[in-house]
Amino acid sequence: MKKLPLLASMLVGGMLLWQCQGNQKQQESANVETAPPVQRATYDFEEMTDPAEVPAEEWQKVEAGLLGSVASVDERYAKSFVPKLTPQTQWKGFAWKNERVYAQLALWTKEGAKAVEIVPGDLTSQDGATIAASAIRPAFLRYVMTDEFAGGCGYRKSVDFDSSLVADALDERQFFDIEPQSTRPVWLTVNVPNEAKAGVYTGTVKVQSEGNEALSFDLQLEVVNQTVPEAKDWNFYLDIWQNPFAVARFHEVELWSKEHFDLLRPLLTRLADAGQKCITTSIIHAPWGGQTYDHFEAMIDWKKKKDGTWAFDYTAFDRYVEFAMDCGITKSINCYSMVPWGNQFRYFDEALNGYDTLTLVAGSEEHNAYWTPFLTDFRKHLSEKGWLEKTSIAMDERKVEEMQGAINLVKSIAPEIKIALAGTFHEEIEADIYDLCVASRETYEKSVLTDRPIDKDKITTYYVCCTEEYPNNFSFSPPAQSAWIGWYAAAKGYNGFLRWAYNSWVKNPLQDSRFRAWPAGDTYFVYPGNMSSIRFERLREGIQEYEKVLVLSEKFKKENNQEALNKLQKALDVFEIKKFETVSGAEMVNEAKAIVDELSRR
Repeated sequence: MKKLPLLASMLVGGMLLWQCQGNQKQQESANVETAPPVQRATYDFEEMTDPAEVPAEEWQKVEAGLLGSVASVDERYAKSFVPKLTPQTQWKGFAWKNERVYAQLALWTKEGAKAVEIVPGDLTSQDGATIAASAIRPAFLRYVMTDEFAGGCGYRKSVDFDSSLVADALDERQFFDIEPQSTRPVWLTVNVPNEAKAGVYTGTVKVQSEGNEALSFDLQLEVVNQTVPEAKDWNFYLDIWQNPFAVARFHEVELWSKEHFDLLRPLLTRLADAGQKCITTSIIHAPWGGQTYDHFEAMIDWKKKKDGTWAFDYTAFDRYVEFAMDCGITKSINCYSMVPWGNQFRYFDEALNGYDTLTLVAGSEEHNAYWTPFLTDFRKHLSEKGWLEKTSIAMDERKVEEMQGAINLVKSIAPEIKIALAGTFHEEIEADIYDLCVASRETYEKSVLTDRPIDKDKITTYYVCCTEEYPNNFSFSPPAQSAWIGWYAAAKGYNGFLRWAYNSWVKNPLQDSRFRAWPAGDTYFVYPGNMSSIRFERLREGIQEYEKVLVLSEKFKKENNQEALNKLQKALDVFEIKKFETVSGAEMVNEAKAIVDELSRR
């Protein structure tokens, strides 16, 4: 690895490519109803130069042509190195109905390959049942620049950190050119239909390219007679903060324009499909200061009139909330924040004919006087919209005295509005918190979890951020650590997980995931053009496992099957953070998954 400047390469063309993929013959051969061809977004851009030295002598030993093998979803394969794999052509998988499962192929070539295309076939069981080829979605993995943990939080210059290219973004274009002396992984997403019959399905995926013999990989998928609930019905409380302002900046469109919402829709729909419960709103200007490349503007306009009264314009707030709900995120609206970083509040002053900023500490008379008119008006507005019971004033990592001041004011003026907190656990305010989230290395007392069951309108979750080397979701983090997240929530009895950034993109997120303040990839899961990532897909996988554990637990309790419940608990006992000192996240995930798979066959 070598140290590189932060932005060593610029986006080439910046062209958004919309592709409609579908194989008519494959669809006609299916005996189940299939969806229409799917529009797939991708960007035409050049990857940054690999700082690794290409081992030319290793490539000279490679056979001619395009080569490939089934690979592990737990590994990221380096671009400039021959993958250390014993080539194999068969993949075996296991799934419930309505589950999404993943496979990975590694392709490599000494001379390069043009117009590489991945062509899935139908999966067919011995009794003739079919999972259509359209259920298998291939994506070429794209390489972005990453760095290293190196102490985690704190402002950093990339020249001080090791940098490397890492496979992360999932590009669903139909054709891809592979450079000479390089490796290109392919990610396969298999969406098992809800109506699929139980059985063992087999089929093939072919890899075609100009001038090369086609490669063929055999797939075998065992589908059992269990069903994963629809994502909208998942119990897991997922709260990943969205940043619509980054989307407007990157795509150079007007904020809240039709073009802006058109670009937001696939991103929010993808998030809803992972079980997202919470809409992130900024009710003041820059609630987190300037910590992200694109700071958060206020979705509500605050105006102090010349006579000293206040007026509030909720137009942007309403449009974004309604839009997010239309995309499938419907449970909660979190509003940031009465206790922002820096305690600064900007508003438009008619007397000045411009913006003014106040510094106010929560709990002070001045803070109460500033927020009282808003909370009174906001409560009325939320009630008229039917959102009052869904809304929380949200805070993160603030002083307990300041949070107490804000909580007391909300309770006195708008008691129906809930309180959400991501930060250190404080016993003195715990009872007032509806949505409580602490860092992964903190632990809740058992009595706290007992007193906060979800059916009593309490949410109890955990988060990871730049302070935790593991488990985490950095662009260099081993992929299984993202899947580990859901398992850990199940093991500890938490309702879900929070991550502070879904798409707070850096300057050139398609090429360089590094940022000035935190380890690379900390600020986003998904890429422009609605490209997902290994990290996001594996996170969703772990959430599915959480739901499967709940389904099995309920089943075995009804059957009074204590032996099966003990085995299920054994799977969950695997997950302890301290084990990362000696055991990888992949080992823990795969051990637990093997137990759950075995129990799923019952």
